[in-house]
Amino acid sequence: MLLLPLLLLGLILPGGDNEVFQGPASFHLMQISTFANSTWAQNQGSGWLGDLQIHGWESDSGTIIFLKPWSKGNFSNEEMTELEDLFRAYLIGFTREVQDRVNEFQLEYPFVIQITAGCELHSGEAIESSLRGALGGLDFVRIQNHSCVPASDSGSRGQKFCALMNQYQGISDIIERLLSETCPRYLLGVLDAGKAELQRQVKPEAWLSSGPPPRPGRLWLVCHVSGFYPKPVRVMWMRGEQEEPGTQQGDVMPNADWTWYLRVTLDVAAAEAAGLSCRVKHSSLGDQDIILYWGHPTSVGLILVAIIVPSLILLMILAIWFWRRWSYQNIL
Repeated sequence: MLLLPLLLLGLILPGGDNEVFQGPASFHLMQISTFANSTWAQNQGSGWLGDLQIHGWESDSGTIIFLKPWSKGNFSNEEMTELEDLFRAYLIGFTREVQDRVNEFQLEYPFVIQITAGCELHSGEAIESSLRGALGGLDFVRIQNHSCVPASDSGSRGQKFCALMNQYQGISDIIERLLSETCPRYLLGVLDAGKAELQRQVKPEAWLSSGPPPRPGRLWLVCHVSGFYPKPVRVMWMRGEQEEPGTQQGDVMPNADWTWYLRVTLDVAAAEAAGLSCRVKHSSLGDQDIILYWGHPTSVGLILVAIIVPSLILLMILAIWFWRRWSYQNIL
């Protein structure tokens, strides 16, 4: 069944090396179902290529929202419509089943159920698929390799759920086919369809600032890096060629233009700030790392030059103008 996707994998990832692609290598659907009471429930859905959202779900109409022009991958409109109908029917049935079994599973309103299902590429030609369910943020069950496995701390709920799944063999077969056949084929197709954008390289911009001093005699140095793609980046506060201990990295956050932003901070004694630098490594930069120096003499000198030189030129122009005016008056 996976022969065709694996052949496509060889075209997308030259040499069969997953690291050549330099982009996301997994696709997952995420479902968040909120049950407020016995009559009100809301289902939210999204599709993620790595950590890039490429699908949404319009809950009122029960339709897929395509966030990228290539979000359909190599699937036809008919195939997408079939999946859309399947998801719509699933969410209706899922909501009804949960509400009917609240007492059986000893659930108390309000509660939230999260489900993540998808597949990912590993080294070589390995494709792994899985489905995970959580209740209130805690792992509940996992479906992998044709079997339902309760989470260790799910208690009798997880066991009851897996027992229920075993009674519905038809549903289990559909889930297994979606995970092991449909998902890998879609993942490889969307990687190919979006290759131009996914493999793009956008250079970061970087700048330094200082935050409120954590305490007297200390500085809070901040290195900002923004606008880069793909996501992997390494940002370090350095002293010479050594990374400064105490460097703290925040979360890599998305920008509105599908690029990324990161800030890395350092709490340092004010007397020891001289000589520190922020180094940025990113695939778009090649071997030309961005290096910004905190209080570097050269930087200060450039600032002084930028201020003093225009002032000197202006003084010279004024001097020439006054000299010519004085000369003209003397001639008269």
